[in-house]
Amino acid sequence: MSNLILDVKDLKKSFVTPVENILLFENLNLQVHEGESVVIAGKSGSGKSTLLNIIAALDHPDSGSVIMKGENLNNLKEEELTVFRQKVLGLVFQFHHLLKDFTALENVFLPAYMAGVPKKSAMEKARALLEDVGLADRASHLPGQLSGGERQRVAVARSLINDPQIVLADEPTGNLDPENALLIGDLLFNITKRYKKSLLMVTHDMKLAKKGSITYFLENRKLVKEN
Repeated sequence: MSNLILDVKDLKKSFVTPVENILLFENLNLQVHEGESVVIAGKSGSGKSTLLNIIAALDHPDSGSVIMKGENLNNLKEEELTVFRQKVLGLVFQFHHLLKDFTALENVFLPAYMAGVPKKSAMEKARALLEDVGLADRASHLPGQLSGGERQRVAVARSLINDPQIVLADEPTGNLDPENALLIGDLLFNITKRYKKSLLMVTHDMKLAKKGSITYFLENRKLVKEN
């Protein structure tokens, strides 16, 4: 078995509302190994995005642990988590979160530059990644000058700029039309494989879900592996 990148143990998460206590999941366990593309599918409201946010240490579980590259994220302070995310995680969200006043190239380059990579090296890598996602000729365009699919391709390129161990993708095709959804989905699987990265994606798109090397369904508060 290849190296273990992510080990989620006995995770529990609930929300308290004025009328009820909503249990999203409990005793949830998940492992992702080096080079795997793991997809978690489920209905809207099943807790998929919350689970991914907990794995990215953007949210906290009620109990349980997230161990990534041997590091228990529960034990890290906020500033340590920021550095950890820079080095280990690539993130792609449903909304691209591009900076509107910066070009596509600058949006891809900035996370590396902020992590201390020399400007010239960061720019060169950003250009190469934009070429890999088919946007070499759009590098100088602002997000407002790009289509929805192009903006999401920039976000995919940005997720790889710091050479992460694993890319976490939260409904990455959720805001796209069917044609672009197919393109972005295929791009994520192909480019993470090419760069030898693990991929953990959550989606409600069943066509996309079945393309993973391993597919789970989040239902009845548990992860169920597709046979």
